[in-house]
Amino acid sequence: MNSPANVAGSPAVQRDVPERVPTDWKTATMQKRIRRRYAAERRFRFFGLAAVSLSAGFLAFLLITMLMSGIGGFQRTLVTLPIDFPAAGLEVDRAQLKTRGADLALAGAGLENTVNGAAAATFGEDNRVISDSAWLTVRDAIKVDPSILSRKVSIPVPAAPGIEEAAKADGEPADEAMVAKLGRTGAISTGFNTDFFKSADSTDPTAVGIWGALKGSLMTMLVTLLIAFPVGTLSALYLEEYAPRNRWTDLIEVSINNLAAVPSIIFGLLGLAVFLGTLNLPRSAPIVGGLTLALMIMPVIVIAGRNAIKAVPPSIRDAALGIGASKVQVVFHHVLPLALPGILTGTIIGMARALGETAPLLMIGMRAFISQPPQGFADPATVLPVQIFLWSDQVSRGFIEKTSAAILVLLAFLLAMNALAIYLRNRFETRW
Repeated sequence: MNSPANVAGSPAVQRDVPERVPTDWKTATMQKRIRRRYAAERRFRFFGLAAVSLSAGFLAFLLITMLMSGIGGFQRTLVTLPIDFPAAGLEVDRAQLKTRGADLALAGAGLENTVNGAAAATFGEDNRVISDSAWLTVRDAIKVDPSILSRKVSIPVPAAPGIEEAAKADGEPADEAMVAKLGRTGAISTGFNTDFFKSADSTDPTAVGIWGALKGSLMTMLVTLLIAFPVGTLSALYLEEYAPRNRWTDLIEVSINNLAAVPSIIFGLLGLAVFLGTLNLPRSAPIVGGLTLALMIMPVIVIAGRNAIKAVPPSIRDAALGIGASKVQVVFHHVLPLALPGILTGTIIGMARALGETAPLLMIGMRAFISQPPQGFADPATVLPVQIFLWSDQVSRGFIEKTSAAILVLLAFLLAMNALAIYLRNRFETRW
């Protein structure tokens, strides 16, 4: 039989609720708990600040070290060299100086011997004052003004590596004495090395530049972007908006996550086997490097794209479908524009990673000595990280500064790309 309390319509049973006793925060036990909580908070703040300070300290140490060793790479020491062309008997057809064969004409006429002879007559046979590439500077001056071949002129030419180091107070005593002698006559000067940003690789540390490697990096990154961004974005859209939820989709998702963690040299082996071995694409070309790096960063773009698409509220899709939009219109007119900032952020971060990669590009042969900047996507080229690697392996002391200077340029590009990613995220991010 049901009790009266369970009969429908009967009043609910009233139960006695014990009265809550207010907490006395002034007791010794509660004060101890409060002190323990405050101490835990102080420890957390201390360890957090220590971690940030340690990271900032390592970054500052890296930047200061690179600046101290690389700032000299942006400077150039020039020595004023007097050359009497009529006395040297340099015979060159003036008409050839206006053609593409001017370089060969001047080299064949013995311009290098003329410049070295003028240096020996001015500074003595035992003193190595000018660099091996000094005659190239004289050649360029003649091409600009052929009339100097008929008179005696003084041309600033690059100093030898030893003289350049001595001018920066880091040379041998004999070189420092020569620098002091040249300084008394005003024949030596140090200024900003603009040729470092206009020249390509060279065996002479005073004539090397990063333009060839920088142009190769830009061309490689362009190929990478044109392939990885659209393919990665469309893949993310399909997997998030169209793909059925089954075990095959789960397998693809796991595979993409695994590819994002694969060492970069594996992609270099893949590029070597597929693009060079199977497709017979030109070795050490920006197009091959771009294809290889596109494979490497594509999983990163897909993951970032899926997360950005997933962050778009379902109400956006429902509202668009409610007013008669098709599935394709919903995706490309509403979902993709709202997810684009996140996709761009992931793309730029992936591009920054690709810009600093060396191992996969070494595998496809982009470590050759390239003395001329590439003119096309199929021309032999190198990239900035590989150029840094090659210079670091040189025995000449003059390459140490140039290596550090190239590292500073690479760091500047990486910082700029990461800053752009942060700007795009903060500028276009929508908070729901």
